[in-house]
Amino acid sequence: MLIREATFTVDLGEHGYLIGFDDDYDFPPEMPFGWRCGPATQAIAVVLPTTDTGPLQMTVQVHDGPPGPEPGDGWEPAEEMSLLADVPTLYLATIGQGDFWDAWPEEQPPLEAPPPTVDSGGWVRMRLYCHVDDPEPGIGDHGERHLVQLWPAPQMPPVHPDISEADRQARADYAADMAKPVEDYTATYPYPYGDEAN
Repeated sequence: MLIREATFTVDLGEHGYLIGFDDDYDFPPEMPFGWRCGPATQAIAVVLPTTDTGPLQMTVQVHDGPPGPEPGDGWEPAEEMSLLADVPTLYLATIGQGDFWDAWPEEQPPLEAPPPTVDSGGWVRMRLYCHVDDPEPGIGDHGERHLVQLWPAPQMPPVHPDISEADRQARADYAADMAKPVEDYTATYPYPYGDEAN
């Protein structure tokens, strides 16, 4: 049964968004290229929309049990994963260049995790449906909307589509970039001070 639903627009910030039951944000150690969502931590999912920078309509539903399949509306195949609800509040943040912005709308009261069941062990199942009018990635309004459904359920394996070799390579490239020391991304430039150069 549906407990609560919230619908609003999110302004994306270049790298998708984080959703889950923790607000200790960081860039995930791997990106789920080829999928719409993947784990950032046990409590947080990272979601990769088609829209690079622009609006996305989001509906978040909390259920007390598994909802039935969502009919029609041109949804892509649903993806699912488990999230550990260590805290009761659901958090949402967009990912920009090196930073995160809280994206839960101020006019919406906080959304709480579904009440745990005897066998859920504090885990929540997240199902993600996506629709986009313009499937070419880019900036601006692509008519993109996401439906996120949450309900209590024991931890289970994720449900995702198969990925391509290009997706595997993109994942490997991202992991290699994340493994580089910060010093590899810094540069020292001489600058003049008076008549001298440092």
